[in-house]
Amino acid sequence: MVAIVDYGVGNLFSLVSSFAAIGVEAAATGDPEVLRRADKLVLPGVGAFGDAAAALRQSGLADVVTEAARAGTPLLGICLGMQLLFDESYEYGVHPGLGLIPGQVRAIAERIPPQLKIPHIGWNALRFTGGPCPLFRHTKEGAYVYFVHSYAAVGCEANTAAVTDYGAPLTAAVWKDNVYGCQFHPEKSGSVGLDMLRAFCGKEAGAC
Repeated sequence: MVAIVDYGVGNLFSLVSSFAAIGVEAAATGDPEVLRRADKLVLPGVGAFGDAAAALRQSGLADVVTEAARAGTPLLGICLGMQLLFDESYEYGVHPGLGLIPGQVRAIAERIPPQLKIPHIGWNALRFTGGPCPLFRHTKEGAYVYFVHSYAAVGCEANTAAVTDYGAPLTAAVWKDNVYGCQFHPEKSGSVGLDMLRAFCGKEAGAC
């Protein structure tokens, strides 16, 4: 079973629906024991990093997620959930993350041309970097996915699986061992995103 970490932050219904669409049982839960027994974990998130990190820790689930990931359970962070995988964020102060992937989260305004809109909202193409990431085994380079963000990971080149170009290269996906992160929303990216969820679950492209 795929367990979607419910710590009060994230679009849980669309994720559960997306997994159902590919024939995978998924449940949103804040029960530590269910999370520990899960075959795979998904960490969603929307809003500000500091608030989400505090909610995750106050719920007691930060330790559950990090322990499971370090024990080898596949973990997928999505949007803000991906940002939480890093060491720290500089969104409205400095806030510690889970430290599962080395790097920081900083405002994209520091990197992109001033005429571009923030937040970055819309469809952008993926450009793969590094070795072949298992998450993209059904995905062609140049595929378009849906972004909504004002911050992005930096200092994570060794674990960057894909970037997107929005006036400058921005980290779009990361991968370290059994831990994956997508700055974009697979659950809002149509058939391309569903194929990524299939890959995460070990299913063939288009299979139900």
